Amino acid sequence: MRLLLTLLVAGALLPAQDFDLLLTGGRVVDGSGNPWYRADIGIRNGRIAEIGRLTGRKAKRTIAADGHVIAPGFVDMMGATSLPLLLEPSSAESKLRQGITTILSGEGGSLAPQTEKTFPAEARKKGYFWRTYGEYFALLEKHGIAVNTVHNIGAAQVRQVVIGDVDREPTPAELDQMRKHVDQAMRDGAVGLSTALIYPPGTYAKTAELVAMAKVVGQYGGAYMSHMRNESQALLDAIRETMEIGRQAGIPVHIFHLKAAGEENWPRIHDAIKVIQSARDAGQDVTADIYPYIRNGLGIRSFVHPKYFANGPGPFVQSLKDPAARARLKKEVESTNDWENWYRHVGKNWDNVLVVSVPESLDRAYEGKSVAQIAALRKQDPWETAFDLMAAGNPSVNPKSMNEEQKHAALRQEWVSICTDAGPVLMSEARFSHPRAFGSFPRILAKYVREEKVISLEGAIRRMSALPANFFRLYDRGRIAPGLAADLVVFNPDTVRDTATFEKPLAYPEGMPYVVVNGQVAVDQGKLVNTKAGAVLRLKP
Repeated sequence: MRLLLTLLVAGALLPAQDFDLLLTGGRVVDGSGNPWYRADIGIRNGRIAEIGRLTGRKAKRTIAADGHVIAPGFVDMMGATSLPLLLEPSSAESKLRQGITTILSGEGGSLAPQTEKTFPAEARKKGYFWRTYGEYFALLEKHGIAVNTVHNIGAAQVRQVVIGDVDREPTPAELDQMRKHVDQAMRDGAVGLSTALIYPPGTYAKTAELVAMAKVVGQYGGAYMSHMRNESQALLDAIRETMEIGRQAGIPVHIFHLKAAGEENWPRIHDAIKVIQSARDAGQDVTADIYPYIRNGLGIRSFVHPKYFANGPGPFVQSLKDPAARARLKKEVESTNDWENWYRHVGKNWDNVLVVSVPESLDRAYEGKSVAQIAALRKQDPWETAFDLMAAGNPSVNPKSMNEEQKHAALRQEWVSICTDAGPVLMSEARFSHPRAFGSFPRILAKYVREEKVISLEGAIRRMSALPANFFRLYDRGRIAPGLAADLVVFNPDTVRDTATFEKPLAYPEGMPYVVVNGQVAVDQGKLVNTKAGAVLRLKP
């Protein structure tokens, strides 16, 4: 009895811990769009436990956020792929350092379903293999990931698994098999169907094929997301097709990285906004996202018509050995506009096309230079350089195809969120990248909020948190309120900025010292300290 009393007294002398983590003195921008307010935030067991004046309350760790904004963790509406998180956990630093705590993985391609033929070589080298999202998600959870992930099932991925790279419609039996793959992915927790309709083999899919798969998604409450069939002269038709797929399937629609590419098409952004707003006014759930750069990113083979890849890339690469075939291709690209002609979009100027990466067979010194600059180094015509790059592989390029006015117009829409359109960066292998991979979200805060005042701070935070979280039905994230998941970012609104440029893209932002994922500090005073705090987030029925 005396021993028990002694233990109780000793325990009473120990300070009780109210919270695991306490953020004090910050300006809270809660994600709802409401004006900021000053408060402390107490976190316990990965959740926001209390908000208010928490002076004197005890915590395992306290972070003084005076002079800083505390906001919900940002949601990247197109984070490309989660595979680097498995291969190199620290790859998440390119996401976390810009305040991103949740990413969407999957566009035309996706990480499931897989076969021996489609399985990514870089994963095989590490000894991994999976066929379904169920198996892949189990791997992610076993090894631990640094950011939260949600996953699409890519229509092009399904096509490759069932049909291959060829340009033809599926047979009834093949379409039934495609629907079964979608059904399996949704049962495993995918959030919807996604497409990339300007890239083979996605471009070969007809609307009816996409509707058939989207209807399966609708049975699980998922959504349809699309890099549309056209982003230039046929932009409005592409938007209408996207919305029609959603209407027929009875599901929400999201347009990836809304843009009007090519100077002659820049004014079309205003008509595009009107079409989307009209659909929303009529009751259709349609949203879009942008990234804050006027250069996009794609493979250089996208500069030729997708018909040349109807039987896969092999025959096209073989054809480039013939000088006459190159001459015909050049003439066709220069003179036609019945497809997504990126050469036309860059003003028919190879100096407007930066090469991000080159295959191992070519000189790495070409990375970060324009096709025209590489041609000068090789003492070659720029077209010959472009074809040589296509023959060696499909290196990533950054065409200058947009203008700032359309970024402003899109950002002012309440239904536009933000994306990087880039995956986590494997720094052990990276030499160049699109700067959006490192700077998209801080760039919004620095350029479009603080400097140009295109939108308010509260409006920007809502676009980066609650808006995308609600689209994915992640109703316990994207806002700051008691009981919600503690995904948070602490930044200085006066100094936060992106530092990544097209010349030096592998650069982390400044002014964002703390990022919290599921209640755990992942970025501490600007340094990555935790690569295991993330979770695989599945669609809730």
